[in-house]
Amino acid sequence: MALLMEKGSEPQTESERADLDAIAALKENTAIELKDKGNEYVKMGKKHFADAIDCYTRAINQQALSDSDTSVLFSNRAHVNLLLGNYRRALTDAEDAIKLCSTNVKALYRAAKASFALNLLPESTLHCQNGIKHDPSNEELKKLLRQIESKKMEHQQREAQVSKAISEAKDLVSAIKSRGLKIGKAMYQELTGLRKPVLDKNNILHWPVLLLYAEVMSSDFIEDFSTNAFGYTCILWFPELSNMFSESCKPLSWDQEHNYTREAVELYYEAGSGVSLSTTKILRCLLEGTAASHVENIGDEENDANDNSNDGSSAGKGSSKWVKVNEKRTLHDVLKEPNFVIPGIPVFFVVSKRSSFYKEFKAGKWAPPP
Repeated sequence: MALLMEKGSEPQTESERADLDAIAALKENTAIELKDKGNEYVKMGKKHFADAIDCYTRAINQQALSDSDTSVLFSNRAHVNLLLGNYRRALTDAEDAIKLCSTNVKALYRAAKASFALNLLPESTLHCQNGIKHDPSNEELKKLLRQIESKKMEHQQREAQVSKAISEAKDLVSAIKSRGLKIGKAMYQELTGLRKPVLDKNNILHWPVLLLYAEVMSSDFIEDFSTNAFGYTCILWFPELSNMFSESCKPLSWDQEHNYTREAVELYYEAGSGVSLSTTKILRCLLEGTAASHVENIGDEENDANDNSNDGSSAGKGSSKWVKVNEKRTLHDVLKEPNFVIPGIPVFFVVSKRSSFYKEFKAGKWAPPP
């Protein structure tokens, strides 16, 4: 019997040839019936998609149809996988269909669509172009090609934003390092948000500054203090703080006794309370909230090997202490103090000499909440 013939052997008799022809015809009819049944399942909706895939798979496994017809089976299975969101499987099926019949426009469209969903834009473009070459009037392919071009433009814009964010952050780190400033972990972010320093085109650093009223842990913001590399600009108290505590300004809402006046307030920073971060960690902090916030490799890890702060050391490691700020000094000079690790952005504590809280603060009996 032909059914028992060894693989690769040729039929020797008319009977054997007839048996083989009958088997081939049976398998072909079975494949066609399975294909039609699969098409019916697709029309019946999503609940029957698994059945459709099973029918197409069994039809393919019959190995009884021509390359052109088998290409249709792979293309149909790709269509169902697309509907199910199985984009990788859909792409594999569509590409198998194209291998069997390079002019199968539906397979080319489905390969393009699956590639697009997988963000394989060059491959998607190529499949679209090949499809249009075989069917110049195909509007679905033309529409998809426009979507691909639009997404390519979005990617290019995104890459430009990422590149710009990384470049600006690196310039900012370089400016911070060249000024001898030390950056630590950002503190009080519930108050500061993602505020960061800015380096302008004249190489001047602009710092947002947080003022904390230690007595009540209320806060104020000075959005822009500028410092240049030589510290010639921006005396810390002038003009922002003078304006904040001038006679024309209303007293602070919680300052019932009006203790916080221009003459009475003093400014302090907390020394020895932070750990100076490595270059890479500073970059990560500066990139937070930007287009490059999720970039894994920012290309600056090598600098950490020569970064003295990379070992986690702190300029003022040990018990923290309060250092009074000389109001005649520039912000730049204050930030350069060897025991000042900037907690993300400069944070200064405001106290009043007239307040009963002042003695407690000066005696070191007060600490900011963790």
